[in-house]
This record gives sequence, structure tokens and C-alpha cells, in this order.
Amino acid sequence: MLRSRSLRETMADASSSQEASRASARPGAFDGISRFFDMRWDDPQTVRLTIRPELINAGGLLSGVATYALIDYCMGSTLFAQTARGERIATISLSVNYIQTALEGDVVCRSVLDRRNRSNAVLRSEVRDENDRLLVTAIGSYAIFTRRPRTDPTA
Repeated sequence: MLRSRSLRETMADASSSQEASRASARPGAFDGISRFFDMRWDDPQTVRLTIRPELINAGGLLSGVATYALIDYCMGSTLFAQTARGERIATISLSVNYIQTALEGDVVCRSVLDRRNRSNAVLRSEVRDENDRLLVTAIGSYAIFTRRPRTDPTA
């Protein structure tokens, strides 16, 4: 039976090495990437970050890497909140449409789970600035699987 999991339960299900890393993380960050980007979760479907100089590319624009990571983490947490214990997820593909950019303030990603079956899911996201201007749209597909213990150490 599937049950909705909170972000706290989702994070608690991470490996012990990630838990140790989280101990020194900013609130909301649960690994090195989310900590670097200073991602903050309002809920599993809503993730935000504040634009800072390190996230501006050589062209003077918010780096696509920052928005891509924001989308992938937001889609991932949206889907992971809907998994059963023992299920894992992995990004299969992510298609991003960059519409506009922002140079300062917060950007917010909101994701929606459109379809999920036993082994796959499709989600969509929008990234908006703090004035609600649409910056980015995206659609992603994710694999859903059960982690199996390795029996062959060379595998």
C-alpha cells in the first residue's frame, strides 16, 4: 500500500553517511548539492533557493545548472514523498525550457506528479521568481525500483 511520506520521513530514510553530512547542513539541506545551492523546502513539492554571485554564470545570467538542480531535487522530493518504504527513484530524463532569467532574490520550483505506475513516473515543474514571473518549465521521467542487496562483491 502506498502512503504519502513527509519530507522528514524521506530524509530519515537516507543512508547513514548522508545523515552525518546533514548534521552540519543548513536547515533543509540533506546532501552536498542541496547544501551548496542552499535549497530550502517549503514542502516536498516546493523548493526554493536564493540567487547569489556564485550562481551567476560568465554571461551574467542565473546558471542553468542551478535551475536544473533545483528542478531535479524538487521533482525527486515530490515523487519520493509518494513512494512506499523500500522503493528508490532515479532520474531517467529531464527536459528543461529556459524562458527568462532572474539575477537576484529567490527562485521557487513547484512540481506536480502527473502519472505514476509501478516502475515509472512523469512529473512537471515550473520555476518562478519572487515576483511570480515564469522563468523555467520542465518535464521529467523517473524510474521507481526496489534496491536489492548485492550478493556478488565484484558486481
